[in-house]
Amino acid sequence: MSDQYILGISAFYHDSAAVLLRNGAIVAAVSEDRFTRKKGDATFPHRAVEYCLKQAGIGVGDLAAVGFYDKPLLKFERILETYLGVVPAGFKSFLMAGPLWIKDKLYIDRQLHDELGYAGPIFYSEHHESHAASAYFPSPFDDAAILTMDGVGEWATASIGHGRGADFEILDELHWPDSLGLLYSAFTYYTGFKVNSGEYKVMGLAPYGEPKYVDRIYTELMDLKEDGSFRLNQKYFDYLTGLTMTNDAFSTLFGAPPRQPETKLTQREMDLARSVQVVCEEIMLRMARTAHKRTGSENLCLAGGVALNCVGNGRLLREGPFKRLWIQPAAGDAGGALGVAQLIHYRQHKKPRVVTPGRDAMQGAYLGPAFTPEEIETYLTSVGAKYERVEDPQHFDRVAGYLADEKIIGWFDGRMEFGPRSLGARSILGDPRSPKMQADMNLKIKFRESFRPFAPSVLRERVSDYFELDTDSPYMLLVAPVKKERCIPLTDEQHKLWGIDKLNVPRSDLPAITHIDYSARVQTVTKDVNGRYYEVLKAFEARTGCAVLVNTSFNVRGEPIVCTPEDAYRCFMRTHIDVLVLGPFVLEKGWQPEWKESQAWQQEFQLD
Repeated sequence: MSDQYILGISAFYHDSAAVLLRNGAIVAAVSEDRFTRKKGDATFPHRAVEYCLKQAGIGVGDLAAVGFYDKPLLKFERILETYLGVVPAGFKSFLMAGPLWIKDKLYIDRQLHDELGYAGPIFYSEHHESHAASAYFPSPFDDAAILTMDGVGEWATASIGHGRGADFEILDELHWPDSLGLLYSAFTYYTGFKVNSGEYKVMGLAPYGEPKYVDRIYTELMDLKEDGSFRLNQKYFDYLTGLTMTNDAFSTLFGAPPRQPETKLTQREMDLARSVQVVCEEIMLRMARTAHKRTGSENLCLAGGVALNCVGNGRLLREGPFKRLWIQPAAGDAGGALGVAQLIHYRQHKKPRVVTPGRDAMQGAYLGPAFTPEEIETYLTSVGAKYERVEDPQHFDRVAGYLADEKIIGWFDGRMEFGPRSLGARSILGDPRSPKMQADMNLKIKFRESFRPFAPSVLRERVSDYFELDTDSPYMLLVAPVKKERCIPLTDEQHKLWGIDKLNVPRSDLPAITHIDYSARVQTVTKDVNGRYYEVLKAFEARTGCAVLVNTSFNVRGEPIVCTPEDAYRCFMRTHIDVLVLGPFVLEKGWQPEWKESQAWQQEFQLD
């Protein structure tokens, strides 16, 4: 019996991606922006498709089916009805969106056939159905409640489902224009960050503030029900009729116009961030309780952009009704490409589903391109880079030695991660015990806001020694409190500090990964899933007694995570990363030839 290949695609909104299944197993999954280097690239994922097919060693003619992650006609219906419902106010935005829809987004069948050179069947699933499939099918559960939450798909903005065996059903939906994702994005816009990419900045900023606007959100912006459903007061929003998220009434309600991007953050933005985060967590908890009542399951699967809110996920685990959580690592639109491919496999082709309890089907999210030592060395030689090749196990001890000396490491090893988190394949690593590590990484390497926290990777067998957590968190999507005995209480004087002034006060014996509310976004690392990255952590523990590393994504602000050795070397040379590790090769910054940087890039990041 020959292998059956199914290609899933998401495209044209944000985070275009391609995923390939072979007999239901994931062969490859990757976002287009990793190749084009345009963050959040929404164009047709030509390069991602090409990579997936190459990884499997097949051509387009070998595909049994292609799936698209939402239903464009339904989405167009919602957009048309929205504009007609707010005429003439929405006419300006229709003039912008209408031609684009007719040109690019409506005739997906034709585009998929033409762009791929493909003549076989094409299947479509609804947007939240794709999210639900990506949450349930790869999970380690054969019975689970499913909760999806994002901005909007076709009409749905959130859904509750129940997965059993090889299929699931959607039990209830929240519909446009009432959307938790869009509420959060409205505050993202209003506090001066970019919608669809800056939401995690709002989440990171929230602990610096006080929840002083929560009552105003509940009384003016929304009518929240006990089951987690709600209505948004469109008097304050502009996403129905205009080109921005909020309007003048919103600005009047909160006392000022939106913050201009890149201007100084004030206590007001911190309080707004804290307030919308508190509301978001409450809605997530209410929706989860409803999902539990509707399904009776002990397990919960999450997807959709809001499922990347790891603070809310942590509260669901600690305070929610479910015993176990599983969150799709590519929870945003990129993961929809996986969902639709799996729907074709299980529902359309009626294939059986085999679950391994305690083990998901995502392969650690290591589903992207890898490079052989020969390919890496060929590139390094071509640019005159100076390097040493170090074989295992000395390799791991060498890296651990650099880390113990407070060197910052660019770590590039194996297949690239699928989803927005670096998980030990394309990571920047540091010593979490260093009090200067957070500031150095933010300002000298990531070129980003100083308040942004960094996440810890910890050996799974040691997680409970450092955090109030005793479960797997392989995809860095759960926030947990740092162990109380590791925390450093604030002095009376430190208690009086406000806002960003709190930043440089050490909170624990791991100051680089402890956020100001004594929490951390945890990644647990195991030998069977994380391989060589696990060995680095073990070597660091052997040297220092510490089983934790700082792990942040290998990129600078505004750029996608690095994909190729060339991307990694360029990022290494552009920043204050001390050591680059490319597979078995070690490169110290001082060994390298002079790097000539473009003037435009220097101005962008204000390099001296």
